[in-house]
Amino acid sequence: MWRLMHQALSTAAMTVTVLAIPLTLTAQADAQLHDPAMVRRPIPRAALAGSTAFVRTELFFGTAKPDGVPVTDEQFMAFLDAQVTPRFPDGLTLLKADSQFRGEDGDIVKERSFLLILLYPVEDFRVSDRKIEAIRRLYKDTFQQESTLRVDDPLAVRVSF
Repeated sequence: MWRLMHQALSTAAMTVTVLAIPLTLTAQADAQLHDPAMVRRPIPRAALAGSTAFVRTELFFGTAKPDGVPVTDEQFMAFLDAQVTPRFPDGLTLLKADSQFRGEDGDIVKERSFLLILLYPVEDFRVSDRKIEAIRRLYKDTFQQESTLRVDDPLAVRVSF
């Protein structure tokens, strides 16, 4: 019983941590030590030298539309140029993928998709979060999507240039 309650509380604490994205690395290190679902990944001292704490967010953009006509590469690149790049001009990574998911109707949907990886300074999380949510809403509205999946790494990543 205690173990089940501990797991439920740990999950709730992790959910709050993920939603809030703590702005201090101390809070992240503490969560990493106390949540058994987290993978502890120590950062070598050499990697810390000259590196900066960044947040990593991944956005998955599907291309299947209800009318059966997929979002084209050209349409997506125009969206990227008009909506994403102005919000994240310092850089981004875009990958093409094949994906599948269960739609609201219960059917499995297979589609080509785009995976956008954004890295931005931890201290810019609140501003970047608003930009990311605007991008998700615009994509869903523009291309009639049920959702645009967002994945945030709950721990800061270290970036060096």
